[in-house]
Formats: sequence, structure tokens, C-alpha cells
Amino acid sequence: MNTKVDYVCNATSFRGINEYGKIMVGDKAFEFYDNRNVENYVQIPWEEITYIVADVVFGGKWLPRFEVQTKRNGIFRYSAGKNTKPLLRACRQYMPEDHLVRALTFTQKLSRGIKSRFGKK
Repeated sequence: MNTKVDYVCNATSFRGINEYGKIMVGDKAFEFYDNRNVENYVQIPWEEITYIVADVVFGGKWLPRFEVQTKRNGIFRYSAGKNTKPLLRACRQYMPEDHLVRALTFTQKLSRGIKSRFGKK
């Protein structure tokens, strides 16, 4: 889909069984291609992406994984290892700043669950 590629890195896709491949960030779409089977790929146009949510650990020093939330096709989870920060910086060119967000921490998820369970009605 892309006519110009800005960033390419190795990554892991977490759709059922882990798939290892490459992520390409370009001018038209976010793309993932499997290393073993070239026909196994995911192409998500920038207009289709609603949010990119990153798990932030150790105050932003490590980003173990991120997910791409789409309008119609659900959530796609990826990990790019040490290349996650530069990958998300490349995505920032094509996404609004407020659509690149941090995931909730474990304690935030836990407190929201407790409040929703035992909160005022």
C-alpha cells in the first residue's frame, strides 16, 4: 500500500500464535509482513486506525508492546523489542498526537475494577 516507507523493523505479532516478521510504517498505511509466509500480512490504512496504545514500563525507559486499535477490525498487538520507541515516533507523523496514548497500569486497572464493582449506584 505504501508508496514511501519511513521506518522498517523486526517485530512480533500477537494474533493467536506469535508470528515473527517486519513492520513497515509508510505514507499510506501501517503494515506487518510475516517472515515465513509472505502472503500472511496485515495492512492498516492510517484513516482506519483510531488509537495506538503503548504499554509503558519503568517510566518510559522500556515499551514492551503496543496495540493498534482500528475502527472496524478490532485490536492488533505487536512487540518491536528495542525498536518500539523509534517505531512509534515514525507513526507520530501520520497520527494525531492525542491518538498515541499510554496503556493503563496494573494498579489503575485494579482500582477501576474495584470501583466499578463496589462503587456507588
